[in-house]
Amino acid sequence: MTAPARPRRLAKTLPWLQSLLDIAAISAWGILLLKFWLTGKINILLHPDYVWLAYSAGFFLVGLGLLKSSQLVWRSRSKRPQNSIAPQHFSLFPPGWGSALMLVVALFGLQFTPQPFSSQVALDRGVTDTLTMTRSQPQAFRGASNPEKRSLVEWIRTLNIYPEPDAYTGQKVNLSGFAIHPPEMPQEYMAIARFVITCCAADAYPVGLPVKLTGGDRSAYAPDKWFQVEGTMATEMLAGKRQLVIQASSLKEIPEPASPYDY
Repeated sequence: MTAPARPRRLAKTLPWLQSLLDIAAISAWGILLLKFWLTGKINILLHPDYVWLAYSAGFFLVGLGLLKSSQLVWRSRSKRPQNSIAPQHFSLFPPGWGSALMLVVALFGLQFTPQPFSSQVALDRGVTDTLTMTRSQPQAFRGASNPEKRSLVEWIRTLNIYPEPDAYTGQKVNLSGFAIHPPEMPQEYMAIARFVITCCAADAYPVGLPVKLTGGDRSAYAPDKWFQVEGTMATEMLAGKRQLVIQASSLKEIPEPASPYDY
């Protein structure tokens, strides 16, 4: 007479555990988004225009988790059947598996610290001094009138509009970026680069300009380190084509910026 009691208890417990797992997954993702926002690491993952969506979603998920928790406590104390806690819905996974997977990913994210893309990623994706047609194209662009005030991306956009290198020869440069050692360049050259994003880190692409070093040896400037570069523009033949090159007069190592991308 007592044999069916255990299956009945199990049938009542499973929906409760599934609801608890759903709440844990929702809350963990909310906490993850808020953690990245509060620590500033969200700047490595998203364009600034979309950061508000991330932390808004974080607040919403945490609030939803608290609401679901209170509902679960209320239902557990009420006389309603426990099997009414988890409504049925279509899922590709068995009950509880989807929430468990989302919870595991969120917990991994809480232990993970996002890092900016490295120079090797830039080399793998291909560093360019132009914005191709498959990438963001400004409908109108007004760069700094003083060349010394142009950022690296402003120089790239200027070249994109008028690519003749001789038009910029002799203009002064003062910009920042991380160092890259392209294998096709001689040892007295390196590249200064930045990643540009239009939405998130998944669509980031590198842009950069060659730098001719006065010392003639780029080994003193480690890849991935950030530098403030001062000098003048010049036209030189590199990799079989005429290119705009920065004749460096000063390279100073600087800390990596909190927001390493450009937009």
